[in-house]
Amino acid sequence: MMKQFVVIGIGRFGGALAKRLYDIGHEVLAVDIDEELIQRISDKVTHAIAADATDENVLRSLGVRNFDVGVVAIGDDIQSSIITTLMLKEMGLKYIVAKAQNEVHAKVLKKLGADRVVFPERDMGIRVAHNLIATNILDIIELSPDYSLLEFEVFPSWIGENLKDLNLRAKYGINVLAIKNNNDNGSINVSPKAQETIKAGDILVVVGSNEDLLKLEKKID
Repeated sequence: MMKQFVVIGIGRFGGALAKRLYDIGHEVLAVDIDEELIQRISDKVTHAIAADATDENVLRSLGVRNFDVGVVAIGDDIQSSIITTLMLKEMGLKYIVAKAQNEVHAKVLKKLGADRVVFPERDMGIRVAHNLIATNILDIIELSPDYSLLEFEVFPSWIGENLKDLNLRAKYGINVLAIKNNNDNGSINVSPKAQETIKAGDILVVVGSNEDLLKLEKKID
């Protein structure tokens, strides 16, 4: 299901998150006061606008209250981050994610009504993007600029099938590294055989190119 995201602050974290959300197939409005950053990302999101997000009139004119999720990824300006988060909350945005610089900043953002607070040092923009759009995706780790490791819950339609029949390498170009199952005392099957049958509660840990993983993510979403 396609969602609408407004990402305010297009630095390293916000930029990575906005691009990935758009790549997966969602509508993304990127907002930043820096025109150069907006020009760089303009062809990688749905809409990109250079504007001061701390101006209430600007936010209202952009219609941000109609978006499904608002992400406040403003860089080092804590005051602007707080003001923007507060205004988004007052405008009635359904779900707000805000980037914090430190624990004190995080406490303030939570008190202002941020539904989720993230730390750029702990949460990559790409990882947060996946968590926002698909509850099946549990984690993603970039191994290199071209390859990543993805951890996700299996589809109900896969239960009862074995890895050979699913043929994930041929269909998605991915390799299954392990199968975890929280319903089975947290068991982990490393390098599972082709005859391994998928069970309810199974979590697959796979590796593949970012391009191939993107195809799988769209199916998960």
